[in-house]
Amino acid sequence: MSLLLEPYTIRQLTLLNRIAVSPMCQYSSVDGLANDWHLVHLGSRAVGGAGLIFTEATAVTQDGRITPEDLGLWNDEQIEPLQRITRFITAQGAVAGIQLAHAGRKASTWRPWLGKQGSVPLDQGGWQPWGPSPIAFDPNYAVPTPLDEVQIKEVIQAFVDSAKRALIAGFKVVEVHAAHGYLLHQFLSPLSNQRRDQYGGSFENRIRLTLEVTEAIRAVWPEELPVFVRVSATDWVEDGWNPDETVELARRLKVLGVDLIDVSSGGTAANAEIPVGPGYQTRFAERVRKEAGIASGTVGMITEPAQADHILRTGQADLILLARELLRDPYWPLHADDDLGGRKATWPAQYQRATHRDQPIHESDLRD
Repeated sequence: MSLLLEPYTIRQLTLLNRIAVSPMCQYSSVDGLANDWHLVHLGSRAVGGAGLIFTEATAVTQDGRITPEDLGLWNDEQIEPLQRITRFITAQGAVAGIQLAHAGRKASTWRPWLGKQGSVPLDQGGWQPWGPSPIAFDPNYAVPTPLDEVQIKEVIQAFVDSAKRALIAGFKVVEVHAAHGYLLHQFLSPLSNQRRDQYGGSFENRIRLTLEVTEAIRAVWPEELPVFVRVSATDWVEDGWNPDETVELARRLKVLGVDLIDVSSGGTAANAEIPVGPGYQTRFAERVRKEAGIASGTVGMITEPAQADHILRTGQADLILLARELLRDPYWPLHADDDLGGRKATWPAQYQRATHRDQPIHESDLRD
């Protein structure tokens, strides 16, 4: 029997399988509000059989958005449109998860399909980004204004306030985004963090903000529901954040009540050379799982059901997070069930008449 398609219980929450929709930015919001695009995008993946459906990176402050079109949860008006989405996801038997994020020095950028690089100018709807140190991500990006310690406390509170709103909106899993070169990762990495206060310099200081944000969210998130943290295991650059530090951070996060580390990589160094290939990040998830003693999720060029099942069966990870493959095929989990012979997944009743080619044609089919 395929482990990929078996239920997975974490705290008091049971997923119908070990397939999760990885957070994928849609750059389609106005004023941070979810809309019909988000309902259809996320809802179709729930219909498609994934056990856990994550929203895109959801900004905890207006100036923490990656682009002006990012999803947000910095005010109460943004709750109701998300409730509509979580209701639909839940009705399909899936679990709704939300990733909370702050873009830091990578905020106020153009939507990628516009073909423009770097920061949006102030006179074109952009804003001044924040960061740990006045170091730009790339020459096309604005130099961030360093956060002082009072402002850091405000960022922590913004994460907490957004988590409270997420609970009201119906989410059952919250993930802290500390990866891909965004604010929390910027504090973790010595490439972007050159502070000399309690939030910079030593490993203990650089991990402080991620620990404080996570601890504060865990304190307001229900005991029976999971908290995940997404990390970049390596910057892929010498003298950057590295896998050894990732394992130690994971140990600290486990003590704070984190349930799973969602392991990705990269994002802080624009010039990083990343050896991309099938399952290229899985080894980092395996190290976190085995050395930190905490559940891990893995992502990155996982495209085949047998490949995903092998990762789970060999103890490299506990959860498979798919991104681009689920953009190509929203029904990948249902097709995976067919490929692996699990017979665990059930196509929606509305679609079942089209899933078996050998079934006789019914009168209702002639109306299509």
